[in-house]
Amino acid sequence: MDKATINIHDHETEQDHDHSHGGKFIIIMFFFGLAAFVAGYILKGNNELYASIAFLVSVVTAGYHIILEGIGDTFKDSISAQKFQPNVHFLMALATAGAIAIGNYEEAAMLIVIFAGAHFLEEYVDGKSKREITNLLNMNPTEAQILYADGTTKVVPVDQIKVGDTLQVLNGAQVPTDGIVLSGSTVIDESSINGESIPKEKNTGDEVYGSTINGASTFTMKVTKDSSETVFSKILQMVNQSQKSMTKTATFIQRLEPKYVTIVLALFPLVLLAGPYVFGWSWELSLYRSMVYLISVSPCALAASAVPTTLATISNLSKKGVLVKGGAYLSKLQDLKAISFDKTGTLTNGKPVVTDYSFEKSLDEAEMVDLIIAMEKQSNHPLATAIINKFPDRRAVNVEVENEVGRGLSAMYKNHVYRIGKPSSFNNVPFVYKNQEKELSSEGKTVVFLGKDEQVMGLIALMDVPNQYAKDAITYFKGAGLHTTMITGDAKLTGEAVGRQIGIDEVAANVMPEDKASIVQQQQQKYGSTGMLGDGINDAPALVTADVGVAMGDGTDVAMDVADLVLMKNDLSKLVYAHKLSKKMDKVTWQNIWFSMFVVVFLVTLNFLGKMDITIGVIMHEGSTIVVILNALRMLKTPKKFL
Repeated sequence: MDKATINIHDHETEQDHDHSHGGKFIIIMFFFGLAAFVAGYILKGNNELYASIAFLVSVVTAGYHIILEGIGDTFKDSISAQKFQPNVHFLMALATAGAIAIGNYEEAAMLIVIFAGAHFLEEYVDGKSKREITNLLNMNPTEAQILYADGTTKVVPVDQIKVGDTLQVLNGAQVPTDGIVLSGSTVIDESSINGESIPKEKNTGDEVYGSTINGASTFTMKVTKDSSETVFSKILQMVNQSQKSMTKTATFIQRLEPKYVTIVLALFPLVLLAGPYVFGWSWELSLYRSMVYLISVSPCALAASAVPTTLATISNLSKKGVLVKGGAYLSKLQDLKAISFDKTGTLTNGKPVVTDYSFEKSLDEAEMVDLIIAMEKQSNHPLATAIINKFPDRRAVNVEVENEVGRGLSAMYKNHVYRIGKPSSFNNVPFVYKNQEKELSSEGKTVVFLGKDEQVMGLIALMDVPNQYAKDAITYFKGAGLHTTMITGDAKLTGEAVGRQIGIDEVAANVMPEDKASIVQQQQQKYGSTGMLGDGINDAPALVTADVGVAMGDGTDVAMDVADLVLMKNDLSKLVYAHKLSKKMDKVTWQNIWFSMFVVVFLVTLNFLGKMDITIGVIMHEGSTIVVILNALRMLKTPKKFL
């Protein structure tokens, strides 16, 4: 198990300890207390002594962990902060003690049982969100099968394999680490990496990733990364960070809780004294109303307003292939005023494709294409690959090709010299091809000419075209009020051509890698909070500078390391989804906050009007907490309107 996994496991254990309060034993005791409460309710009216004993047993068994945590955590936090730091549990413990002191055993038991039940529900939501994310741990590979030069194999722990080792991956087995296929063909389920449910075909030379599941064929692979540096390990590290970092609203509420409870306790004597001296109540009634006051103003629902919502949102996004390093970045994401995009590999596919071609009518087009493919197959230029991919399955032509620096490829064919090269390498260019080249270049396309005996007889235009998600993503962000900018090192004509196709607001062209960060800074000064989306090493400074850095999962490790969000597929619709969900998360959080505060004001008002008792107060107050938690649970599901 690698270091990242150990850290997350430790963190999760700590969280489980904090939130489960002893695990199964506590749950058993809660249900025992619930049974005691029911028994007391049945005995009430027939045998008040036994009923009271049953209610007291219910308080002790169902709520002892609430009481201990209230007192213990308050003491521990106060010592740590060197000032009084009470929590909600402390408030509930006091209210329970007060109810018992005035002889309201049934209401004391009801308070503890319902509060503990709501508390368990909140823990379930938190736990479910974390389990949804940290189920990834169960997919972490533990073994690998090394293939030695003599053909023998040996199963070893994953942390013993080294870069350069040859591994054999059997059908149905986990891919142990990141690497490249050496031999064999297979299909691999990569859903643990990119959220894509359709298995991907893999052949010799293709990349494979640790934790993914091999299909029905066996293949061999070469290890390219240490197990602690794999894409999956980086995912685990991000999971660890995401569970530690909450939204600014959630963090504010967590900081507010002890201050809020302190104010409530400071006001308690005033409420108690106001009964006899302001409202004319008896001391017994005033003490009772003061207990109801403690229950009514307890910030249980407020405390549950943000954290479950945030965790549920992070969980939802992780299932969609969007990894978030923390809830704080979701807050920033929905607050963005501008967003900048790297062009190549982000807004575009990152690979040129043939967009246009034409030849003199006097030439046999099929024959020319066969010749061009035969020539390009003897070149390693990226444009050659694009041309070959455009015209697959062509007739083989046997020609000897010469690669001339600055002039391109040339070959003798049927007593004529044919040459493929850039326009500036030709002198004899007919007017029609000059015009075509000028027009295509203005569209941001790269043009190569085909010459026959140095006379241009045709051309091919290529371009790195926008990917299928780019235009819709730009349209969405512009509609959401964000200023959109494309940053590219390409020439202005090329950049603007792509910008026009996708409808982007601004194009920054001819940008050196080191200048990308300064452009993001300019955007921040001009528009405010700015996001940056990129995939390469040269995007890393800009990703760090941006308020929210987003990396494409197919990009470099450096970009993934410094980014705040990672799209595990190069799919901009996932970023759109994340932005929409972050907006919804904020909306749900504030719904919870306003609802919880309304309930507090409502209950306090009814209490001072004499229309409230402990039973109604507990039911309505803890009921509001349950409503808030159930509202947060909605973030685990994909809203239909987002599909």
